[in-house]
Amino acid sequence: MSAVSTPTLTGSAGDVPRTIRLRDDDNVAIVVNAFGLPAGTVFPDGLTLTEFVPQGHKVALADIPVGGHVRRYGEVVGIALRDIPQGSWVEESCVETPTAPALDALDKATRVPAPLPSLEGYTFDGFRNPDGSVGTKNILAISTSVQCVTGTLDVAIKRIREELLPRFPNVDDVIGLTHAYGCGVAINAPEAVIPIRTLQSLAKNPNFGGEVMVVGLGCEKLVSERLVPEGRGTPEDSVVRLQDERHDGFGSMIDSIMAMAEARLAVLDQRRRETCPASDLVVGLQCGGSDAFSGVTANPSLGFAADLLVRCGATVLFSEVTEVRDAIHLLTPRAATPEVADALIREMAWYDDYLEKGGADRRANPSPGNKKGGLNNIVEKALGSVAKSGTSAISGVLAPGERVREKGLIFAATPASDFVCGTLQLASGITLQVFSTGRGTPYGLAQAPVIKVATRTELSRRWSDLIDLDAGRVATGEATIEEMGWELFHLILDVASGRKRPWSDRWGLFNDLTLFNPAPIT
Repeated sequence: MSAVSTPTLTGSAGDVPRTIRLRDDDNVAIVVNAFGLPAGTVFPDGLTLTEFVPQGHKVALADIPVGGHVRRYGEVVGIALRDIPQGSWVEESCVETPTAPALDALDKATRVPAPLPSLEGYTFDGFRNPDGSVGTKNILAISTSVQCVTGTLDVAIKRIREELLPRFPNVDDVIGLTHAYGCGVAINAPEAVIPIRTLQSLAKNPNFGGEVMVVGLGCEKLVSERLVPEGRGTPEDSVVRLQDERHDGFGSMIDSIMAMAEARLAVLDQRRRETCPASDLVVGLQCGGSDAFSGVTANPSLGFAADLLVRCGATVLFSEVTEVRDAIHLLTPRAATPEVADALIREMAWYDDYLEKGGADRRANPSPGNKKGGLNNIVEKALGSVAKSGTSAISGVLAPGERVREKGLIFAATPASDFVCGTLQLASGITLQVFSTGRGTPYGLAQAPVIKVATRTELSRRWSDLIDLDAGRVATGEATIEEMGWELFHLILDVASGRKRPWSDRWGLFNDLTLFNPAPIT
């Protein structure tokens, strides 16, 4: 059973009490009305609230006995810890989190979706690279091998932007790929492969045009040469080491960085946008500040747009292991092959082990904001999260930091943290990201445009200069999921072409890169 569905609304727009029920066998619905509804409220279908229920929170549609199943999305999202009468608020203390699906008893590639009809003729204006990839931005990205050089690079980039960038008007920006890694770490530990692979992959992102440049210190464990991709120049031509004896003080270091940057800016300045098929897009999907509307409005709209992109032959990545784990039984049957299903299970098992070693539990994932927005637990959150994946077959799986290889719908394994997930998706090769939010977040990426989609119209109106698309119209009946999906699809093409700029780009509102490092720090 898919977690994606067309919601059933009671009531209509305006002040009429409204709920959304996702499946006929669901025994809860969520309240749509802003600010919630008081006790005594009577819905058009006769349901009467016995107590106040906040917006987005669940109301029992029938009596649920102690030990009974609380069902939403057609799935069990909780076990009743006490009798829950019809019309009452199904809040967090009422329910126990169900057990996650066992990984050794999952269907594998048993319900592979038939390919949807191809979509032809959709294009965007992108920057084609020598390796055949296509960027949506034209950026000089300067890699770093250790945190120690971050301050120096910040000074250099400020001068590059002021003194050099005006001479190269076709280059969008100069950014540093800075991080908190490189030394004081167990560089040879088995899991060190993840942060190192991530940094190596980041340098190859299509938005950077293949112009690799590294700033290192000289004594760090992660030697700078490891960040120069094969075939992208030599270490002598691509690395500035601050401890190099030729540097006579800080000014000399800055001069060396600027000289190397100037040569690369001259190359990037020759890039021009050209018409490219939509199949050249690599789009990442992510959600943050989720609420109970995420799986009803925004994420199903992202999923519909994802299906459209896949029909065009494009690549779409969805992620966040913790927010997939409790819905994995819905995904392994959709795997294109048993091998893809096994790869999904491999990533779930690895993360289960990672959490266990840290004494953590997936149930700790929902934030206070998630719960305030109506999500009782990680199971409910996961069912809403996987709606981003749409209905296409899952054609591939990436371990953290791996570059994308296949077309179609890809699961890129990442933690659920917005910042870590964004960093890993960039490493995997996304050139644009769509980010849904219910509670709101000023998240953004300097390396790729980010389209922000609100789950609720109230948020979109309050944050009108941060939200790019209002999917809350699905909840009020003003738009269907299909209409929102098509609107988002066209917005993706416009943003990828540079015809429209998302709010995060207009404000220059960008989060730091955050590496995932499960290896020890020494």
